[in-house]
Amino acid sequence: MNRLLLLATLLATTVGFTADTSTPSALPTADVRGQIRDLNTPRSMCHYHSRAEWLARAAWVREHILVSSGLWPAPAKCPLNAQVFGRVERDGYSVEKVFFESWPGFYVSGNLYRPLGRGKGPFPAMLNPHGHWKIGRLANEELGSLPGRCIGFARQGYVAFSWDMIGYNDSFHWLHRDFPPAGGREWLWGLSLFGLQTWNSIRVVDFLQSLPDVDPNRIGCTGESGGGTQTFILTAVDDRIKVAAPAVMVSAIMQGGCLCENGPNLRQDIFNVEVSAAAAPRPQLLIAATGDWTRFTMTHEFPAVRSAYRLLGAADRVAAVRFDAPHNYNKDSREAAYAFFGKWLLGDGDASHFKEKPFTVEPKENLLVWEGREKPANAQTAESFAKMWTTNSEKQLADAIAAGPAELRKHYEPTLRHALSLEVPAEKDVVAENCGNDLFALGRPGRGDRVPAKLFLPKSGGKHDATLVVHPKGWLAAEPFASKLVASGQLVLAIDCFNHLRKTEDKFFTTYNKTDTQFRVQDIVTALAWLHGRKDVGTVHLVGLDDAGLWCLLARPFAPFVKKTAADAVQFNTASDEAYLKKLYVPVLRRAGDFRAAAALIGHAPLLIHNAGEAFKPGVETRREKLGEDEIVAWLTK
Repeated sequence: MNRLLLLATLLATTVGFTADTSTPSALPTADVRGQIRDLNTPRSMCHYHSRAEWLARAAWVREHILVSSGLWPAPAKCPLNAQVFGRVERDGYSVEKVFFESWPGFYVSGNLYRPLGRGKGPFPAMLNPHGHWKIGRLANEELGSLPGRCIGFARQGYVAFSWDMIGYNDSFHWLHRDFPPAGGREWLWGLSLFGLQTWNSIRVVDFLQSLPDVDPNRIGCTGESGGGTQTFILTAVDDRIKVAAPAVMVSAIMQGGCLCENGPNLRQDIFNVEVSAAAAPRPQLLIAATGDWTRFTMTHEFPAVRSAYRLLGAADRVAAVRFDAPHNYNKDSREAAYAFFGKWLLGDGDASHFKEKPFTVEPKENLLVWEGREKPANAQTAESFAKMWTTNSEKQLADAIAAGPAELRKHYEPTLRHALSLEVPAEKDVVAENCGNDLFALGRPGRGDRVPAKLFLPKSGGKHDATLVVHPKGWLAAEPFASKLVASGQLVLAIDCFNHLRKTEDKFFTTYNKTDTQFRVQDIVTALAWLHGRKDVGTVHLVGLDDAGLWCLLARPFAPFVKKTAADAVQFNTASDEAYLKKLYVPVLRRAGDFRAAAALIGHAPLLIHNAGEAFKPGVETRREKLGEDEIVAWLTK
């Protein structure tokens, strides 16, 4: 079977609508979460039943993108200090050079195209992020012309802006595919090329809204390939984008092949089609091509996106076109975009008014920002920027903790939850399959998990205090400790957390796959929900033995009903990025406040952290020495 036929077969069964996952079903015979996904793994859009259900999901998608970008909690916006200069006037438009600071000392560079002969405005504005052309925003080929597109928009009455991806042309801070690397210490802090470009796009909107000739309520965005990714990502997280046209990138079979499209944790539970749908009900045009991964758009991706629009009563606001061409943003594609934006931003529904006229692209010296000009003295290096990022992150966390529980929970509960890629299930959403001899399998229908568990019951009936005991080697290793708790009159549940051997060379592994720690925290939260829902359980406690103590501390903020928590800190060094990379790798965890946010979110509930040594400093009281099992039992039962 050739590749095209294979993909068509896969899509016929996996793209569009999946089964209704709200209906409980049997757990899989084995935990299937160890299956490795990558950017080319076919994905599918779930079926959403109501407007409220989709709006809740869309809000979750936006939140997840921002956390994965390192942009939740939102960074402070520095002054843009924009400079616009080098104006040249042509037939129906002008071109200017622009640079501004998206962060202090971090520069965005590009070109501003304005309409001439149409009065003072205000005009609608159009963002034009570029794809991975060899010369970026300067590319002028038959398959795509960034200057040509901007000229076309300006002649039609828009203020159009194109700017450099990081590392292209005038963007000099570091190479596009160079820094920060996937999976390194920077990803622990939520610092990624994907996040930086998302922030630059947000600041481009700020810049355009600052211009007196721009109507701040009529802003559109369109880009191709990697610029298509920027288009639907920005549209999903920034409601100021009123109309969007992502080109050749809303695909269910390829999610993007560059660091700038693959942020930490980003697509573990979402994919491009769902992100595109998050724009609803704002008007959106999907532009596709027969010669790339968007070839199935008309029969698969577009119907899936339209299903979200239909739930919001806005099916007439989304459209799709597909051209017989390779990967592109050619004249046919541009004219389709011109007509769509003309309808929604100019109020002109006649597509014949938006045919592209011949254009001449400026020589590069008229477009390059730093041509004959010194770069700013305050320009950041990669190293200085990373230091500024971590310093700002630490200050945000400290400020939130100082502001009190409400402020902390508002900003850091979502950050920690998304960093852990955690679903907090309701008790009714956890299924327990009885395997006999007090052995169970726990899981969430449709999620692929199957968590082995053993229930240890006291001799007397009625309601009991109950403790979830987690040992890194599973319930069998936890049995001696569980027996001591049962002897004291408690009911005990012990589980085997996720423990699959997964080997991969994929540099984007944690964009698409959860880490072992993320799965283990999920298993603990799932087991706590089931335990709490049992009729024979009163108060619930949590104990993490050996390395599992760290997993339990990360899980505890998401089970507020737990009364007492005892956790072995295994002398983990909370200030060492190397320690997280080697022992407890979770992308964005340090940006999310790590154990300091977790401990603060637990609040005043009884918390016994022992074996902390000198290195484990979560911001709450700890015991340096390792406690024995009898001491932990005594603390739990007193």
